[in-house]
Amino acid sequence: MLVVIAYDVNTEDAAGQRRLRRLAKQCVNYGQRVQNSVFECSLDAAQYRLLKAKLCDIIDAERDSLRFYNLGNNYHNRIEHFGAKGSYDADGPLIL
Repeated sequence: MLVVIAYDVNTEDAAGQRRLRRLAKQCVNYGQRVQNSVFECSLDAAQYRLLKAKLCDIIDAERDSLRFYNLGNNYHNRIEHFGAKGSYDADGPLIL
């Protein structure tokens, strides 16, 4: 399934900057960055639960925001992209 993850972290202090880096690092391990704080991740149900738990443990729920958009397996017609940075194929090979 394709899951879009978006977050907004309060970075007014060093702890917030550290949370931001930790969130991004976890998301990069599971998917592709498509905007500064937006990732597209192709996950199975177990990976989704694990990643969601990891990210929820990182954020400060009083100061940060974290959103998960589950687009499912038939997402190809639900995504439109315009402008720079072309889309990528979430089902294609991930080259690191």
